[in-house]
This record gives sequence, structure tokens and C-alpha cells, in this order.
Amino acid sequence: MKKKIQALGSLTLLSVTLFAINSCSSAPKGLQVVQNFNKEKYLGSWYEIARLDFVFEKNLNNTTAEYSQNKDGSIKVINRGYNFLKNKYVTATGKVKFAGDTNNGKLKVSFFGPFYSGYNIVALDSDYKYALIAGQNLKCLWLLSREKSMPQNIKEAYLKTAKQLGYDVSQLIWVQHD
Repeated sequence: MKKKIQALGSLTLLSVTLFAINSCSSAPKGLQVVQNFNKEKYLGSWYEIARLDFVFEKNLNNTTAEYSQNKDGSIKVINRGYNFLKNKYVTATGKVKFAGDTNNGKLKVSFFGPFYSGYNIVALDSDYKYALIAGQNLKCLWLLSREKSMPQNIKEAYLKTAKQLGYDVSQLIWVQHD
């Protein structure tokens, strides 16, 4: 009986995962990614400032992403967040690859084997301290910072860009870091 319940849970997780990946697999029309992207400068720790909520980050605060180089040239990402309802940290490890030219911020990420989803760097300051990341169908959006906060002028500029792409920024979850 226990194995049947575990199998059903795994099947449900797989279904949810495939749905979420499909909903974030490329980019909205008209989206332009950053050019002259420098992978090495992007590596390191990022704090999630805001996001459009979806199943994998439901009820998470203190969310971070740590990017490092894999031996094969891809990028390893470790996403971490604190589930405030379950009172525990959750972690997911994934792999990031370029979705074309390595000088452009059009990437793809996988946390589940061969299934990749779009990771499009729409805005990035010259010091690589703040980033705006977009996915497909206007359901995936993240504002990232190297610090636990983001200056108001940058936040406003990124929100304006997101609105111009058609994102409903009123639906953003503003992440708490405490």
C-alpha cells in the first residue's frame, strides 16, 4: 500500500512538474534578452526579491539561487527557500545551459533530467548586481539582487519593463529575507 501511495505521489509530482515546465519553456513575444552576457560575472549568489508565484516556490521566503560552473561548461544552480508553513528549508539543484549564442542572456534550466524551461535575462545592470528574469506565457518572472533588497529606482525600471512585456506585476510575491 505504501509503495502505491508513493508511486501516486511521484506521478502527481511529475504531472505538476511537466505542467510547470511547459508553462515556462520559452519567452513572451517581443522579449529581448541582454546582449554581451558574461557568464562568469553572473555566477555566485542571488536573492529573490520578487516573483510570480508558482507551485515550486509556493509558501517560500528567504529564497536564493547559487550559480557555479560545472566541468562540462554548463552552470549548476542551487535554489533554496524557507517554507514558512512547514517550517523547513527546501532545496532544488539544477543545470543551466545556453539556449543559443553564449553572449546572450537566453538560457534554459532543468531540475528534472531532460526537461528544460526558459530562463531569459531581460535586464541586468553593468555590475551584475540586479537582474530581471522572464519565462513563457507571462507566468514566470523574477527580480533578483546580490543583496537582500533592491534600490527603488531599479525595482521601478524592472517593473516597467515587465509591464511593457505584458506581465501583471500586481501579482508579484515580494519575498521576505529575515
